[in-house]
Amino acid sequence: MSKRETTTLAGGCFWCLEAVYDGMEGVLSVESGYMGGRQPNPTYHDVCTGRTGHAEVVQVTFDPDVPSFRDILEVFFAIHDPTTLNRQGNDAGTQYRSAIFYHSDEQRATAEDVIRELTAAKAFHDPIVTEVAPASAFYVAEDYHQEYFANNPQQPYCSYVVAPKVQKFRHKFAKKVKQAV
Repeated sequence: MSKRETTTLAGGCFWCLEAVYDGMEGVLSVESGYMGGRQPNPTYHDVCTGRTGHAEVVQVTFDPDVPSFRDILEVFFAIHDPTTLNRQGNDAGTQYRSAIFYHSDEQRATAEDVIRELTAAKAFHDPIVTEVAPASAFYVAEDYHQEYFANNPQQPYCSYVVAPKVQKFRHKFAKKVKQAV
């Protein structure tokens, strides 16, 4: 039985993050959903209004002996823009913010360390605006959002936005890509 750790990440559209982490070695499951807001049991329509306070997130369960939490964050910061407040590309609103919802004090400390290190290394031209906050209630997104990229690879958003992020992950992190069974 492998160890299990969970983290919840927001980096714009959850379809992008889910597609990337589904392909990462040691990731046991990825579930799209909503976190960080006020409204209980929000729907996708509710979240899209920007009035719930929730972000589109993925809840990633992984074996920390394979990718460490730091490895998870290394990929996170490489596949989205953590310097744009409440925006990823053309997706704008608080639901598309960059956030790490930590599940332990250790995760919080690691997230803060990684942000400090990236800032000191001037890894990004602009300041990192990623929110680091405690995990709160996680609301699973509707079924049609789960495995969206895998089920809809030819959909235009998937072709033009999700697929390039998956390719970037596979190229930049080739040693972290799940091997075909």
